[in-house]
Amino acid sequence: MRTRRIFLFAAFASLAVAQRAPFTSPPAKSTAIINGKEFIVDYYSPGMHGRKIFGSLVPFGELWGTGANVATGFTTPFDLRIGSLKLPKGTYSIWTVPGEKEWTLVLNKQHGQFHLDYDQSQDFGRTKMSIRQLSEPVENLRIDVKAAGGVRGRLIVSWETTEASIEFEALP
Repeated sequence: MRTRRIFLFAAFASLAVAQRAPFTSPPAKSTAIINGKEFIVDYYSPGMHGRKIFGSLVPFGELWGTGANVATGFTTPFDLRIGSLKLPKGTYSIWTVPGEKEWTLVLNKQHGQFHLDYDQSQDFGRTKMSIRQLSEPVENLRIDVKAAGGVRGRLIVSWETTEASIEFEALP
């Protein structure tokens, strides 16, 4: 009986630890100095692991919590124009609606939530992204922010053989 109790205790303890295991997708960060200030994107970077990503794991035409684990965070230290949106400085979460020919970027006022906990009522807005096919696959999701000179920059999402991007500009 004592052996059985020890076994059951060990089994439940293992289950509890497994439920609190660290995220399998590693954390990642991209920063750029734009208009003299740091622009930051914090995210978790899932891998392909031999899977078909776009049009399968990430269906076309459906909202995607771009990244993994925690919703991708986007911090701008200045007001900016991104696509068709005028965004006040602050921190937002990034979501996307991937498509075969174009993507939609969704900026949401909530941030820090689990990557599947999307609340559409908190959307700041949506705008179109450009896409292009890559010649070589990108194994782990990459979200880059690149300075493009002066007050301009570019947000780039790359995974599998797809790159989606959008330009932005710091506003005075």
